[in-house]
Amino acid sequence: MPHHPARGGRHPLYRPAGFIQQNPALLIAASFAVVILTGAILLTLPVSSREREFTPFLNALFVATSATCVTGLTVYDTYLHFSLFGQTVIISLIQVGGLGLVTMTSFFYSVTRRKVGLRNAQLARESISADSRANTMKLLSMVMKVTFFTELLGALLFMPVLIPEFGWYGLYMSFFYAISAYCNAGFDLFGMLQKDGSLIPYQHNAYFLTIIMALIVCGGLGFIVWQDLLTWKRKKIFHFHTKVVLVTTACLLVGGCVLFLAIEWSNPATIGNMNLFDKTVNAMFQSVTCRTAGFASFDQAAMHDTSKLLSTVLMYIGAGPGSTGGGIKNTTALIIFMTVISVIRDDEETMIMGRRVSHSTVYRSLAVAVLSGILLITIAAVLFKTGAAGTMVDALYESASAFGTVGLTCGVTANSGPAALIAMIIEMYLGRVGPVGFALSLVMRKRTPASRMRLDPEARIWVA
Repeated sequence: MPHHPARGGRHPLYRPAGFIQQNPALLIAASFAVVILTGAILLTLPVSSREREFTPFLNALFVATSATCVTGLTVYDTYLHFSLFGQTVIISLIQVGGLGLVTMTSFFYSVTRRKVGLRNAQLARESISADSRANTMKLLSMVMKVTFFTELLGALLFMPVLIPEFGWYGLYMSFFYAISAYCNAGFDLFGMLQKDGSLIPYQHNAYFLTIIMALIVCGGLGFIVWQDLLTWKRKKIFHFHTKVVLVTTACLLVGGCVLFLAIEWSNPATIGNMNLFDKTVNAMFQSVTCRTAGFASFDQAAMHDTSKLLSTVLMYIGAGPGSTGGGIKNTTALIIFMTVISVIRDDEETMIMGRRVSHSTVYRSLAVAVLSGILLITIAAVLFKTGAAGTMVDALYESASAFGTVGLTCGVTANSGPAALIAMIIEMYLGRVGPVGFALSLVMRKRTPASRMRLDPEARIWVA
């Protein structure tokens, strides 16, 4: 007989883990926490360090969180401190974190022909921000194929540059950089050339920087967009969401490049001493890497404060929904911007390209932006008050980098004490799992009442 709660038994939802089991967002957040903790334990072990010594747990936890949340901030130079085993742990955390543990698990369920229940399907959709009407397993299969193909292609393109210079280790580096760039992580292995130098040793290598940029953009578009792009030949039409993401991405990248070029043009500590071609490439690279990648082709601390504030804005916005990147997402920023324009025009509805954006989407976007902004400013205040950051501009920059899972640094992380590191660990974690999307998954499930429906076609846009 089926168990009935009225007969003295406990309702299934009252089980100790019942609430978590019924909530996809909480399960995804929990999966990230488990991966982070596992990675931290592994990175603490002597086998993970070059000196074969134990790594302090807090530092290992920070690196594991940064890798799993595909951020790139680190208290150690990855090459100089970690052994090959430790580097492999880091890149594995990046791969799992970039795709999401639930995404990978659901995919392997399908590959092994094991049944994927409704609950697992819902989890998979949540992990990649997919439409509830989507064919989940087909989308997951596409996600994995696109990811591994793009990373393999990136690695092959890196090999002609890295293998001649670094030998067989260059082969390993090629795959490391391909995964780190596609997952928008920002971890690098050029410590043997310049400690904590990121990609500065290759700032004049346009070929290398271009591949990095291409991988970053590919990983930052979002899997929903990639599904649309891959099926365009058959459908001959893009979803509205795809159009919005592509246009917004292009505007942010080009606009950021032009502004960085103008602001840093004569700064000898960044791009001032470069020729026009290298200046343009590095300005574009800065614009791209602020989309949550974290690689740096010049000293970030040497930028003008105006450039740091511009970088902070770009990092706060981040990449596309359902991507390997972080931030509030470019669609969220566009919705808020167009809502402001609508208010200025005295329009009652937010319109984008002739389509109405639902009130619930607008409210969700505002909640994401405001609460994320509060988190960013709060952590910035902690960094400033603890002395980790010398100026509030640097504190905001580092906080935005942690929240947007970017990884660019002005040197604040290296100067951070335990309190600042713990604050950034929390921020990186919330920035990856979605501080507001996580909370809003419990609410705002009601559809718009029929009495409020309009004849204007409603825009279907995914936000954070």
